[in-house]
Amino acid sequence: MAWWGWVLLGLGLLAAEIAVPGGLFALFFGAGALLVGVLAAVGLGGPDWLQWLLFTAVSVALLVTLRGRLRRPAAGARTVDTLVGEGAVLLDDLPPGGVSRAELRGTSWTARSRSPLPLLRGARCKVERVDGLTLWLIPE
Repeated sequence: MAWWGWVLLGLGLLAAEIAVPGGLFALFFGAGALLVGVLAAVGLGGPDWLQWLLFTAVSVALLVTLRGRLRRPAAGARTVDTLVGEGAVLLDDLPPGGVSRAELRGTSWTARSRSPLPLLRGARCKVERVDGLTLWLIPE
């Protein structure tokens, strides 16, 4: 295959990786195609069968060695589940069984409470559980 064919294939695969959410697979095959395109452009690509073999070997090697590292959460990344037990401040009054807003870590969240007593604006509450984007609060 001509070097520009490999470059177009690589760019197409990289575009597909951006356009399609999910797996993080096309990235490595796009990088493999671009590498083979560069090798073919400088005259080191060899015959077509060798180019396809290089493409496959490089792409699979990149996939096996890098995909796990790229999909792993960053060191120190916190999940939403770690919000349980943290303190939040009510931005509005929260009536019993009602819905309000609370601030936690500088972000406004939807807040609910099973408390039979109303919780007043400015009250500090503890996060009992997280349900989607809703904090279930209990009085501190």
